[in-house]
Amino acid sequence: MLVPDSDMLCQHKISDIMAVEIASHPHPWSEKTLASCIGGRYFNASLTHGGKLIGYYIAERAGPDYTLMNICVHPQQQGQGLAVLLMESLIKRCIEEQAENLFLEVRASNVPAIALYEKMGLTFMGRRKNYYPTVDGKEDAILMGLQFIE
Repeated sequence: MLVPDSDMLCQHKISDIMAVEIASHPHPWSEKTLASCIGGRYFNASLTHGGKLIGYYIAERAGPDYTLMNICVHPQQQGQGLAVLLMESLIKRCIEEQAENLFLEVRASNVPAIALYEKMGLTFMGRRKNYYPTVDGKEDAILMGLQFIE
């Protein structure tokens, strides 16, 4: 069984990370943005198979709150529960580090991701109108969260 490696994304070449990013997202992050989110207040976990990067998440810590910034699994590896492994890793880390909340934004059209987040216990918190770019305009972002401390 694959296990996410915490904070090991920096061990991969940026070109390998970008390859997964580009394959996984219709509007991928730029190489500059991706590189700027490895280290510092950001943390991550990566999944590899046969030495090849197949998925990762990048999250940010801001005081007691954590935000999932990016998560992806290469399309050739999707449908195997790998995103669940990444989310479980993130949630476990949040609990271990006594986070109060975990937040994320997701495209309103990304029904599979919304279902994953709901499965992981996140709930709808709001909507940001016209937040994400699309081929022909903009689409809303759904804000979701998970509260760890009541």
